[in-house]
Amino acid sequence: MMDLRHMLAMVRVTDVNDDEAPTVLLVDNNQMSLHRLGAIFRQREFNVVTCDDGDKAVDEYIRLDPELVVLSLDIPSLDGHLAALEMREHGKDCRILFSAPKRQAQLASDATHSAGAIGWIEKPVTASAIDSIWDLVLGPIPDAPGLQDLDTLHPVEEMIVVEEDAPSASMPLPTPIAINPLPTEQQVPTKKKSSAVKNLLIGVIILGALGAGGWYAWTAGLI
Repeated sequence: MMDLRHMLAMVRVTDVNDDEAPTVLLVDNNQMSLHRLGAIFRQREFNVVTCDDGDKAVDEYIRLDPELVVLSLDIPSLDGHLAALEMREHGKDCRILFSAPKRQAQLASDATHSAGAIGWIEKPVTASAIDSIWDLVLGPIPDAPGLQDLDTLHPVEEMIVVEEDAPSASMPLPTPIAINPLPTEQQVPTKKKSSAVKNLLIGVIILGALGAGGWYAWTAGLI
């Protein structure tokens, strides 16, 4: 990152282009505050990027690597203090200026020390207030002792690895029992009566008829 003092000397040149101008990341969920801050820093010929969410602000800081971050303490998803610590973890030379209402003065002072911010400024921010602390803005970046407690303040969810159960010793499968198929109904072939049996029956019938006729003739006195 180019030295901020050198870049600020450059931005005083009227024909400076956007690629050479320093970038300020303004983070506040109050649109009026963002508008006011944006106007102040555009007058100082900064490239202005705005954000209204703590998590998004950290992502934007990593993406842009801006020369300055003006960060409200009271923002959604991730408060300004934690967002500042996340930025400092990614960039040790992150230059952060907190903004907070007067009622949060103690909180702002504590966060400034913890995150190693260059200072804090009271809301609503004015151009004259920025002018009065400009030397502080350009000054050295303090250490951030709160980084040691970052994991406690903002624990990262550990990925839980679900281990599959170890396969148990394979047991031999039981030997399949052979099942004999049910016997199919077999057709018993019909035995054909022999012609001899038929002839015998016919002979018996004829003899019976002759015997009956002879008996009748004898009883009638015919023979």
